[in-house]
Amino acid sequence: MSRPDHMDVAAYALGVLDEQDTERFEEHLATCWACAAELETMVPVVGLLSGIDGETMTALEQTATDPGLLDRTLVAVRADRRRTRFRQLLAAAAAVVVLGGLTGIGFSNVISDAGPTDVVAEPTRDAPIDQPPTAAPTAPATGPGVGGNEEEGDQFDATDPTTGVQTTMFLATKDYGTKVSFILRKLPGPRVCRLVVVRKNATTEVISTWSVPDEGYGTNARSQGLELSASTSARLADIKQFQVESVDANGVASPLVTVKLT
Repeated sequence: MSRPDHMDVAAYALGVLDEQDTERFEEHLATCWACAAELETMVPVVGLLSGIDGETMTALEQTATDPGLLDRTLVAVRADRRRTRFRQLLAAAAAVVVLGGLTGIGFSNVISDAGPTDVVAEPTRDAPIDQPPTAAPTAPATGPGVGGNEEEGDQFDATDPTTGVQTTMFLATKDYGTKVSFILRKLPGPRVCRLVVVRKNATTEVISTWSVPDEGYGTNARSQGLELSASTSARLADIKQFQVESVDANGVASPLVTVKLT
């Protein structure tokens, strides 16, 4: 060899020697305990030096006059690794910032879609701090089924001048005939009642029956009215009137209130 064999330890560890030099160094290594020991210490840093290309390492190995060659090479590699890690940290930090922004936007969208939750309204400058919140006005409930949907159909109101019984009826045309929804007030008890349809051709039909307790409905004893519904096969155009009747123990009926359509 044109240079001392023990100077080839680093190049051999990195595998940058050509085939002829490799064979010669291995022959030297078999008899040189110093190179063998140095090669063993080089094993941990091979990974650090793996990023240096073969041409660069060969050029460095040829600088045999510089005894600090390996140390400077390791310093350069460590510096390069520090710069690489710094760039990786910057990239990771940027990714965290972007992810945090996207997460914040997603969280904001979730809150917007879900609507406000447990939001405490702050008083305005013009409003007293101790002023209680006011409830939004609600429309008065009308028709049978108070608290549910408003009844459909045409509304008819009637009060019997003799009995004082009051009723509000909603009549809706259906494919099967006519739907009847009605409320009764000022209806005393106890009694049994029925709803009768009187057609224009003078025929009649009982479409509903019910009993009234002692306190009645829509009375001083019970202010709530009685809400009922029924149906008839008769078409609305064929009906003359609806009549609420009271039926005694002998089956005799007497009118309580009548809703006339014609």
